Amino acid sequence: MTDSKQIWTGHVLPEWVDYNGHLNDAYYALIFSYSLDALMDEIGLDQEGRKANAYTIFTLEAHVKYLKEAHENEELHTNVTVLNKDEKRMHLWFEMKNEENDILATSEQMVMGMDQSSGRPSPFPKAVEEKMKQLPETAKDNWPSGANKPMGIRKKK
Repeated sequence: MTDSKQIWTGHVLPEWVDYNGHLNDAYYALIFSYSLDALMDEIGLDQEGRKANAYTIFTLEAHVKYLKEAHENEELHTNVTVLNKDEKRMHLWFEMKNEENDILATSEQMVMGMDQSSGRPSPFPKAVEEKMKQLPETAKDNWPSGANKPMGIRKKK
């Protein structure tokens, strides 16, 4: 896979740990949501940018894959790569990693830009589009192995 950009860093809070002694599945999703918020800040859609442009991003679809456990107080970070984009959508790949850089979980997300005045999908503002060009992208033939895969029970042969 091509380069990714570290977008979020934090620790597993005690209240995020479940009865199994590790990060509850809902908090993986929360961390990926925080990661999208951090990405929005990065491309100029922080609180001020959303207000100035009357523009925001909505998540249309998200798939989380849980690969390894995270534990209380463990330091985590997420990286993002753009798999694809057009004038008003981004197909994103997030990886949650620990201090050893092990991938603990992934989140594949489809997001869409929204004009807050009309409540309708709308092309990204020019300034946002320019900042998006600085994000790492991957070629379709070099996608992460877990991206764009359907969920299902595989038949045994």
